[in-house]
Amino acid sequence: MAPALTDAAEYPAPSAKASSNLVAPEPEHCPGPESEQAGQGDACEGCPNQSICASAPKGPDPDIPLITARLSQIKHKILVLSGKGGVGKSTFSTLLAHAFASNPESTVFVCDTDICGPSIPKMMGVEEESIHVSNAGWSPVWVTDNLGAMSIQFMLPNRDDAIIWRGPKKNGLIKQFLKDVEWGEADYLIVDTPPGTSDEHLSVNSLLQEAKVDGAVLVTTPQEMSLLDVRKEIDFCRKAGIRILGLVENMSGFVCNSCKTTSYIFRPTTGGGQRLAKKMNIPFLGAVPLDPRVGMACDFGESFVDSYPDSPASTAIRAVVRAVSEQVGEDPEKVLPESLFA
Repeated sequence: MAPALTDAAEYPAPSAKASSNLVAPEPEHCPGPESEQAGQGDACEGCPNQSICASAPKGPDPDIPLITARLSQIKHKILVLSGKGGVGKSTFSTLLAHAFASNPESTVFVCDTDICGPSIPKMMGVEEESIHVSNAGWSPVWVTDNLGAMSIQFMLPNRDDAIIWRGPKKNGLIKQFLKDVEWGEADYLIVDTPPGTSDEHLSVNSLLQEAKVDGAVLVTTPQEMSLLDVRKEIDFCRKAGIRILGLVENMSGFVCNSCKTTSYIFRPTTGGGQRLAKKMNIPFLGAVPLDPRVGMACDFGESFVDSYPDSPASTAIRAVVRAVSEQVGEDPEKVLPESLFA
């Protein structure tokens, strides 16, 4: 039976039952479309894509050197991942980008690879913009003087149009975002990905394998249903060779503006993100509390960290930015000086 929903001053202690580990055998893995055994191995028997993989060209993608050259002037590339939808991953990507860009000395880009659910343009207030094409390639849409974005939303004739594409077509567009966009010189490229561990994630990882990706920031919410899928994302990163920069717990409690009491809307029944990070031996980057004004800022395409710099959520986001910058080898005080918010 679920516990009563009563406010607590701190996280509840996880129960022994919730802490138990069930060990299952590893499944037989797909050899991958680039393998010489693609479509021919024992694991391929019965797969609906067997004939496609068997006939596909083998070896590395010939466009990878072009992508590497395009991204060579971007100092840091950061993936934002989550195992499931609804944890505020795209919202967090927007907050992260705005926070990095609050330093006028930094240039930041966001690449929206959520092809079927592009929300970055709306959250950044540039939903009605379109892509400019020149001889040098596609140009990112500029949100501010030092913050730009790229998304399929800029290519749709109607913002309510559905993208009904299979995997290969989505992967092809992601490749175009990385290969054909004139990114230029920048400090950070934040890649917002869809939920899960499937086509888009494999494409981004394989296409960026020579571009020196710094790693991934994983986003979760406190409840066990979210942590369950984040464990799969951690396993994906380790198997795919993606460095995990750390875990962020989003929607981590609600701080009342009047009495300053913290209420846990999503109760961390098994210890939340911090305990998971410790158990999985990955950095815990911080916890960002709920704030209704975050949703309002995204609806109106405004920067929450600039509009409400003194809110607990903004303070937490800046702490996460400093933790991420430290993980990628930068001085947190230079990336986000306290003087900017004094």
